[in-house]
Amino acid sequence: MPIASVGVIGSGIMGTGIAEVVAAAGYRVVVRSRSQQGAETMLSLVKRSLDRQIERGNRTGAERDEILGRISLTTELKDLADLDLIIESVVEDLAVKLELFEDLDQVCGPDTILATNTSTLPVVDIGMATGRADKVCGIHFFNPAPAMRLVEIVRPLTASAETVATAVEFARSCGKEPVEVEDRAGFVVNALLFPYLNNAVHLLERKVATKEDIDAAMVGGCGFPMGPFALLDLVGLDTSVAILDALYAEHREPQCAPAPLLRRMVAAGHLGRKSGQGFYEYKRR
Repeated sequence: MPIASVGVIGSGIMGTGIAEVVAAAGYRVVVRSRSQQGAETMLSLVKRSLDRQIERGNRTGAERDEILGRISLTTELKDLADLDLIIESVVEDLAVKLELFEDLDQVCGPDTILATNTSTLPVVDIGMATGRADKVCGIHFFNPAPAMRLVEIVRPLTASAETVATAVEFARSCGKEPVEVEDRAGFVVNALLFPYLNNAVHLLERKVATKEDIDAAMVGGCGFPMGPFALLDLVGLDTSVAILDALYAEHREPQCAPAPLLRRMVAAGHLGRKSGQGFYEYKRR
């Protein structure tokens, strides 16, 4: 099933990164945002990312213009009708995704593969919301998508071998390293990562050490590129709570129940980098 054109739904951090990756790989990309302003902001962020790559000597101005030229914007789902692959990257809310995939199933041609970038929700439920469950799978990029090489290809019980194979080859064509995973909460990376992040918050709650010292310990002692609190801020505390809730709902393991401090920070709007305030403070762009 050759892929030539790709739709990306969502113009947030992940949608922006995925659109850049896919366009840089040579695909025609249509990004659907809920608002024209959101779409235009997304495109400006892609340009900013490419400009930084030019400054580092990794791209030329001509390459930047070619990549941007492959991206078109829309606020209408109907403009995705003739594409080969759709990658959804909207809010991590199952009800929202189910409604979206129901709509996509009505809009898109029968051969279009529908993929979700969910980090932990059941892909089988999303597939069953459509009349083409055999053509629905997970293509889970990691943040920041242009830099992170891993992509989890999530195989629900309902997906055909052809759909999964196409998704794997698509990820490889984008310069990524795909791993095939079963449709279980958290898949591989988040099932291992988020109990660790949650336990770091528990350490902070118990005043074992400061957040700065916990981060320094994991960077210096384990060789991690960043500590747990810096990573939580990067992922987003609201997203982190949603992932932990999904892990706990499936496994009922105590280490997956979100730490009370995480919930309080989300309630206060302290979501990490995207809000300018999380465990650390950030300048708003």
